[in-house]
Amino acid sequence: MKTLILEKYMFPCLSKTLFGIECLGCGFQRSLVMLLQGDFSGSFKMYPALLTTFLFLGILGLNFIDTNRNYKKSLMVSAFINGAFMVVGYFFKHYH
Repeated sequence: MKTLILEKYMFPCLSKTLFGIECLGCGFQRSLVMLLQGDFSGSFKMYPALLTTFLFLGILGLNFIDTNRNYKKSLMVSAFINGAFMVVGYFFKHYH
């Protein structure tokens, strides 16, 4: 019920609106709402890259806050993992 209330405040996907094709980020907002409601498995099924996105953003934040350390390698690894989750999740959702 809460998801339906929040859906009217979610941003529409520009790719889906203009071209009718979902982008690699489609499902992120709904997945975040599901995660905040405690539905971890539903959140993962909706958008598997949500947690890897948080991991990437956390390392990116550390990169800006802790300038004494070099986070370049960690950023590249987490970006690759996040991209892989996005692509595999996209294909799994549409072709499985």
